[in-house]
Amino acid sequence: MTATVLVVDDHPVVRDGVALLLRSDPSLTVIGSAESGQAGINRAGELRPDVVLLDLRLPDMLAPEVIAGLRRAHPAAKVVVFTAHGDHQGVVAAIEAGAAGGLLKDVAGTDLAAALRRVLRGERVVDPRILPDKGQRSDALARSGLTRREYEVLRLAAQGKTNPEIAQVTGLTRNTVKTYLQSALHKLGARNRVEAIGKASEAGLL
Repeated sequence: MTATVLVVDDHPVVRDGVALLLRSDPSLTVIGSAESGQAGINRAGELRPDVVLLDLRLPDMLAPEVIAGLRRAHPAAKVVVFTAHGDHQGVVAAIEAGAAGGLLKDVAGTDLAAALRRVLRGERVVDPRILPDKGQRSDALARSGLTRREYEVLRLAAQGKTNPEIAQVTGLTRNTVKTYLQSALHKLGARNRVEAIGKASEAGLL
């Protein structure tokens, strides 16, 4: 059975390029595209694709926000982030928000199709060039004593997000976000979020 793909990217050349790359694979078909995060969420709700290939950097929304919207609009869709840079922090944030993989835009057509098929089988697929220091971050996280959720909330705070915005992206309540932040501050020995972000950066977490 043919799997359907929605491409969300603000560059027409990328949207057209993906359609061309996948044209030779009978198991995958591009059923639509969108040029912004909100348009992508709307299109996913209408078209109900099996896979959403999502640009990591859109003009209106960050990938984790788009993923949160996609999960509400069409929860069954698998999301794979697509980036021109080995932006590991952005890809990690997207995966923590629910993406099933991360690929670089220079991927060859056969590799792209193979990666999407693996995602459809339930695998998580991340280009090894994107996460070269994953082990280092894991070690730093273990040393800090932070849980994954505490780290996720702190990392979003480091991006300048307010507690209500963090709650929206993660799907947590505002009180839960506040609790995670306070716990992270305590573990890092910080008096406020600015100090916590500084200490987390020094520890190699951000």
